[in-house]
Amino acid sequence: MSFNSLNGFRLMPTIPPLLLRLLSVATVLLPAISLHAAEQADSDRPNIIVIMSDDMGFSDIQPYGGEIQTPNLQQLADGGLRFTQFYNTARCCPTRASLLTGLYPHQAGIGHMMTDRKIAGYRGNLNRQCVTIAEALKPAGYSTYMSGKWHVTPQVKPDGDKSNWPLQRGFDRFYGTIHGAGSFYDPNSLTRDNTQISPYADSEYQPETYYYTDAISDQAVRFIDEHFQTPESKPIEPFFMYVAYTAAHWPMHALPEDIAKYDGVYDEGYREIRQARLDRMKELGLVRPDTELPADAENWNEVEHREWEIACMQVYAAMIDNMDQGIGRIVEKLEQLGELDKTLIFFLQDNGGCAEGLGRGSSGDLAERPESPGEAMDSAELQTDMIPKKSRDGYPVVQGPGVMPGPADTYIAYGRGWANVSNTPFREYKHWVHEGGISSPLICHWPNGIFRKGELESQPGHLIDIMATCLDVAGAEYPKRIGENDIKPVEGKSLQPAFSGQEIERDALFWEHEGNRAVRVGDWKLVAKENQPWELYDISVDRIEANDLSAEYPARVRELEQIWDQWAARADVLPLGAWRGPKNNDHSKKTEFDLQAGAVLSKSESPNLVGKPYSIKAQLKTFSPNGVVVAQGGVTHGISLYLQDGLLHFAVRSSGSLESVSSDSPLEDAQQIQVIVRKNGRVVLKADGEKIGSGTIEKPLEKVPAEGLEVGVDAGDPVAKYPREFAYDGEIENVVIEIDPSKK
Repeated sequence: MSFNSLNGFRLMPTIPPLLLRLLSVATVLLPAISLHAAEQADSDRPNIIVIMSDDMGFSDIQPYGGEIQTPNLQQLADGGLRFTQFYNTARCCPTRASLLTGLYPHQAGIGHMMTDRKIAGYRGNLNRQCVTIAEALKPAGYSTYMSGKWHVTPQVKPDGDKSNWPLQRGFDRFYGTIHGAGSFYDPNSLTRDNTQISPYADSEYQPETYYYTDAISDQAVRFIDEHFQTPESKPIEPFFMYVAYTAAHWPMHALPEDIAKYDGVYDEGYREIRQARLDRMKELGLVRPDTELPADAENWNEVEHREWEIACMQVYAAMIDNMDQGIGRIVEKLEQLGELDKTLIFFLQDNGGCAEGLGRGSSGDLAERPESPGEAMDSAELQTDMIPKKSRDGYPVVQGPGVMPGPADTYIAYGRGWANVSNTPFREYKHWVHEGGISSPLICHWPNGIFRKGELESQPGHLIDIMATCLDVAGAEYPKRIGENDIKPVEGKSLQPAFSGQEIERDALFWEHEGNRAVRVGDWKLVAKENQPWELYDISVDRIEANDLSAEYPARVRELEQIWDQWAARADVLPLGAWRGPKNNDHSKKTEFDLQAGAVLSKSESPNLVGKPYSIKAQLKTFSPNGVVVAQGGVTHGISLYLQDGLLHFAVRSSGSLESVSSDSPLEDAQQIQVIVRKNGRVVLKADGEKIGSGTIEKPLEKVPAEGLEVGVDAGDPVAKYPREFAYDGEIENVVIEIDPSKK
């Protein structure tokens, strides 16, 4: 067969008629063959479900040694792969930012919480130099759904900025909460797609009893069901779904039938449960056989309200139990649809067990539940408070020992003793980057893609790896640019090699949260608490971090410290301590503050009231019976001077415990209000120079609050039981704060 040449182009020869007919048939068939190939490629791409729990410890669930009944997670673990050294970032919203984007949280703009510190890594809002997994998978043909907790933006108001809500960050459908915590019976910022709703006026979902964990599970099942109800003419795309439970974050809310399963289980206290968990972990191969149980964080013999303390853990266990039931319904739906084998399911946790003492009380007095309710809330009224003032049926929300946790009118955390149990056998808790704060179970289940059934994987992994793994199994490309925004390169490594027993190539893993910092290279981990020296551990033999080797290996400390410094410089972590806010001035020794209406101070600029007597005096231009005059801090540590229905209140939060002193009667008018706090906790309230109330705060402020100070509003998580912000309705001339005024 010869070719002719024309101007440098090669010409096709004359084609015989039979061959021409065959080519014509092939031309007709090629699109069909290509379509079949595309459909085959789609069939090889799994559905992906990422399930995350909230404020749980490493050893809570059965597959990781826990006694809490989680048979559905056990089934996933038995049919899949369990990672024994998987890590989170030690806190809720940084973890969510990291999980969603495949970046370290600072790179996504959320190195701390939702406060804007005016520094790139600490803006408190998911930035536009990152993409979510949903945004990355949609161009690859994935439908995207989310059910549960969002918590990567401070914009939670129903009529506010929604540019960082799920539907604006790549999700096709959303049901859940924008805010980070709230009642399980009446969650604040509850949202369907882009509209905030009341669960009691939701025409699409009306269970006999509304319970948020159930709602998250049920909506996830609904999204799966609806995804596969597409017309036959439309090819079914794979889907990505993010299921973000709030269980078992405080408050301890659970359904009575779930609580009843744990009667008597925790009667023996912390040590017995910790030892039993460690024994099971050794049997399962999760920890070394020679691992010893460190000392208990709390002494069970010194627990004052033991029945109440036991109930706290019963409710905590019930919350996890209920979540597992919901996961079972999700798995069952996949089985019914014939999709379980081709679905990659991840289960993990956002941080270690939570030792925060929210609502646990500070005195020996028992809390009491009112005998009758007040005015009930309207069914359509939106719940906007993280800590509601009352339940939907009108009962005041109570905190402290005495009232058994579980119902809607209680709001407490389960405390440090049980958090120590949850983190068995590791050191520290949520907030810290020692192993107890950052160690997470990771269960991966995918019958068509993971053939290591019931095995353990000891290679370290991190939240940043979830994005990389999703892209890998989906055959999706990670974007370098979207619109005018350059996208930061993904940090994680795909975990898919481990699915078949191969090595995950990795140089190092890094952490920073609230000045707590760490780096892990191989089995060496360098870790430190804020403003404390580095500690060095060989994780292969000492995962409980009991034997600090920093003095023995100073050269290795210097080497790892340099690696951490280089990462911190490129990952928007610096300046170290930026989570506290810009350090324009050091006010730690300042004793007098003259503040105008609307003043906002960062933590470093705010008064240090810890262990000191002080006075707060506000001059009012116009009086109002409602609103915050001055507030510093939030739900863990803080103080607030405010008026509510004419009563003047001074409230103190210390390790989550709330105490307050109120005026004897409502004020009708005042030009000046004042609170005087003695070193012994004695509090005197005055109006126009006259004493109007007094009392004692048993547990004065223990720490300088992480949140700063505001005059006329409490825009963060509220210090006391009032609505978010609760702006003063009148006009404030100025507020003067004097520390140790007797020395002036």
